[in-house]
Amino acid sequence: MLDIAPLVRVHVDALLAAQIDMGVCDANERNAPVGKPVDMSAPHLPKVAGIDSTVPSPAHTTAPVPPVIPTAAPLPGIPGEMIQDRLASWVSDLTTLHELTERLVTTGSLDEALREVLRAGAALVGARRGMAVLEPADGLGPASTVGLGLAHAELGTIETVPRSATSYGRILDGLPEPAGSRTVPDPIAVPDLLGEAELDPRHREVAARLGYAASYALPLATEAAGKLGAVVWLYDEPAEPVERQRHLVGLYGRYATEHLARLLELERARVQVATVAEELLPSRLPRVPGVQLAARHRTGPQGGGDWYDALPLPEGALGLAVGSVSGTGPSALAAMGRLRASLRAYAVMEGEDPVAVLSDLELLLRLTEPARSATALFAYSEPKQRKLVLAGAGHTPPLIIGDHRTEFVETSLSAPLGMLACWEAPSIEIAPAPGETVLLYTDGLLRRTGDPMDRAFARLHAAAASVPKADRTDPGAIADHVLRTLLPEGLDTAGAGEDVVLLAARFE
Repeated sequence: MLDIAPLVRVHVDALLAAQIDMGVCDANERNAPVGKPVDMSAPHLPKVAGIDSTVPSPAHTTAPVPPVIPTAAPLPGIPGEMIQDRLASWVSDLTTLHELTERLVTTGSLDEALREVLRAGAALVGARRGMAVLEPADGLGPASTVGLGLAHAELGTIETVPRSATSYGRILDGLPEPAGSRTVPDPIAVPDLLGEAELDPRHREVAARLGYAASYALPLATEAAGKLGAVVWLYDEPAEPVERQRHLVGLYGRYATEHLARLLELERARVQVATVAEELLPSRLPRVPGVQLAARHRTGPQGGGDWYDALPLPEGALGLAVGSVSGTGPSALAAMGRLRASLRAYAVMEGEDPVAVLSDLELLLRLTEPARSATALFAYSEPKQRKLVLAGAGHTPPLIIGDHRTEFVETSLSAPLGMLACWEAPSIEIAPAPGETVLLYTDGLLRRTGDPMDRAFARLHAAAASVPKADRTDPGAIADHVLRTLLPEGLDTAGAGEDVVLLAARFE
């Protein structure tokens, strides 16, 4: 067996790299042995964090070399056990940080991440309440304020205090960053807020009203990400975090800032994509006698190619269209814009024949964008006669919603545009009764439910059938009810990647 000196019999291989970052080398140096074993012929392990990890190799023919006994006076306890106790404390801290960062990384939106930072930081510094302010230094937004243990009105009350009088305000409005550099502000601790003689009177009044007596503010900033905001925790009694708590929350804050920077970049990209998509779609729906129109649209975070259109045609007719282009991102948005513009041109020339419109669109797509496919549905409507002639290319069937029936329109089966050398499918004619609504939609609405398509169709039918009678006179109310029923968490759910389009036409 190896005769290992008890002064170095400590399993630290998994912790030494972490303890360097935790600032613990000084503790190891204080507890390091005075002497060390005699050098042997075996290779020496490297020294890490001030601990001599040299271990004698096993002796096969000679007796093991006894360790050198320190000549200093013995300590009250065994140094190895003291190191193990300290390492146990570090293991606990590292485990806590690991658990908190694992929870943070699961957040998918800025507000959700800020709330998690508040909760985790409150546990680390021993506070009960707090607020986080997101305010990127580049001024491009978005800006947000969330609270922990503070109601919306209480957050507003705190914001009435002059920013220069608050610790988080001094972090946010600190000195301008020098050109080409990103400085990180220091945390600000106020251990006895009401005891400060120079405290702003308004701040004193608000603190007394809300019942907090101390604060600890941490910047959400790193050299790589820049200054994104600040978070402040509030204590009910005079207090401040100890050095160990400050160190832990500082490590957590740096990681949280990098995570927030990634979410901020994604949010800005999503807003830009949504803005482009909205600009490519109709800015307003036309007013045509005999029909009421309403549309609901939401672009996914990656930018899909779902679209809709409603355009007035000669002799009081109306063209209705919905479609979806394959792919996501800017290229899909550009293709969607080209496809919609082409369909409008074909609809003006030969809109009374939906099959001809989609045939021309199929030919155009096949010649100009052979690597892309699309679905489309086009309906030529004469509102005064309450008549629709429609044709679809791989698209989901419309839904008729009325007082006496809720049913899908049986359209002819067809492959999507761009999938066949020559596309043609017969059109069908439907005659909605007075007060009935024809609902056009894209398959993104069905996919957002997370159910198989047959189950999603059944849920859509049930949602349409459950529209309250009072809402059936308003196509917008019908579309909203269907959305609320199918997607109770809303259209802006984090992680929802599918576009959603609804176009409702109610015939008088």
